[in-house]
Amino acid sequence: MPASLALAVAQFAPTSDREANLREVERLAGDAAARGARLIVLPEYSSFFTDPFDASLREAAEDLDGPFVRTLETIAGRIDATLVAGMVERAADGRRVHNTVVAVGAGGLVAHYRKQHLYDAFGQRESDWVAPGALDAPQLVTVDGFACGIMTCYDLRFPEAARRLVDAGADVVLVPAEWVRGPLKEQQWDTLLQARAIENTVYVAAADHPPPLGVGRSAIIDPQGVTVAGIGVGQGIALARIERDEIDRVRALNPALRLRRYRVIADDTAPSA
Repeated sequence: MPASLALAVAQFAPTSDREANLREVERLAGDAAARGARLIVLPEYSSFFTDPFDASLREAAEDLDGPFVRTLETIAGRIDATLVAGMVERAADGRRVHNTVVAVGAGGLVAHYRKQHLYDAFGQRESDWVAPGALDAPQLVTVDGFACGIMTCYDLRFPEAARRLVDAGADVVLVPAEWVRGPLKEQQWDTLLQARAIENTVYVAAADHPPPLGVGRSAIIDPQGVTVAGIGVGQGIALARIERDEIDRVRALNPALRLRRYRVIADDTAPSA
């Protein structure tokens, strides 16, 4: 089993210019790969973003074999890395879209996750524009022997979402996000990232939009909740080499996963948007 993985998070502010977004993805991914990154996490809505949402969201939605994913495949092949990024995906009802995270390698799409917990909070109504994803099997992508589970943004507030990924074998939880700024939101972002790492004894890698819309503070957190690499409020990348020995060491010291007495069960009867 490989002992380490060079992991990067990339922070930038996607816009309604899809071509410009792809150029920025390519630039950041290239910089990360030049520093040795084999897995690069980019923000939620990397393909397209507008604030507030409007009809252009539907117009910008793509299929999973559309130009955004095909371009990621080309970039991944050129730099020999796996890219994880948020996109606006067409939904079956034709009225809303899916807020989807894709994992793409040189051979194409290897995993995709449609956001399950929509941001109907803090005065926002993501569900007016976005259809929730089904409670499908946890989505994991394996890079250099590390199993990486995928979730996004508001999912972070539901500890069972991360625990379900860990139950499926995740060593790392990946969190593309657009964590909206507001009172105490920076503190909550940091706290929740650390909590998901500590309670699951895994690494967490989160990529956010920078201010003024996001909080920034993209980070890689180790299994004890320590930030081993991070970004402030600007655009850029942060890279860390994560270690399997560290996961094993922390789990030997704190075998919380083995000692727990509850399990997570997906509930299709729970409220959804």
